[in-house]
Amino acid sequence: MNILEAIVAQKQIEVAAVKQRTSIADLQQMPYFKRNIISLKNILQKGNTSGIIAEFKRKSPSKGFINATANVVTVTNAYAQFAAGISVLTDAPFFGGSFDDLQQARIQSVPILRKDFMIDAYQVYETKAIGADVILLIAACLIPKQVKELATIAKQLGLEVLLEIHGADELQHICDEVDMVGVNNRNLKTFEVNIETSLQLIQQIPNNKVAITESGVASVETVCQLKSVGYKGFLMGENFMKHVHPDNAFIQFVEQLNQTSCG
Repeated sequence: MNILEAIVAQKQIEVAAVKQRTSIADLQQMPYFKRNIISLKNILQKGNTSGIIAEFKRKSPSKGFINATANVVTVTNAYAQFAAGISVLTDAPFFGGSFDDLQQARIQSVPILRKDFMIDAYQVYETKAIGADVILLIAACLIPKQVKELATIAKQLGLEVLLEIHGADELQHICDEVDMVGVNNRNLKTFEVNIETSLQLIQQIPNNKVAITESGVASVETVCQLKSVGYKGFLMGENFMKHVHPDNAFIQFVEQLNQTSCG
């Protein structure tokens, strides 16, 4: 069993358990459920921000704890100053995340992406209930029919949809209900990273889908390179979170980006 298979197996157990505790009707009564979202798609299309989707991530399956002590409010306060959006991990066993992390970040007036492994319609309602604006659907976990079903529910609830792909074989997962397509440069089966994945796939992403590149974006030069071929969003997490003070690391990176002409 590879890492992705282990995560999905654990997620199936988690979702089955939480369904017994909290119904969809209960989720629909939660305060955030009726809030209007902030559009990440619109912000990225306007292109008047850094384009960075800055991630709050405590650990990863491949590296263990990256930053166990970072304060989510302190870090996301910095992110919110210049980021196009904020991504928050909510998976606990493998990434050390929680709903509490996302809801503490919700004080920020920027779009928030719930980063997790979606396998069930219940999680879409859950995503809306905890205050996220964007839901992540990972093609490697789902067949195209499941992507369309989950994306349709997300759109009905007012959420935006980011579909994550890892290769040309997953382009078939793209459907009308998807707002943004993220190319993950990390192989979820081996966790190896190569930005060539993004460079190779950009021409195959439909023009009406906002293109986002994920993982392995660690330098201003890489941002400029990927921006020049058509990417509007740059999901970055470990690059900031590996520092003792991720907030400072983020601010310094944006300052360097602002001083650089990406032509």
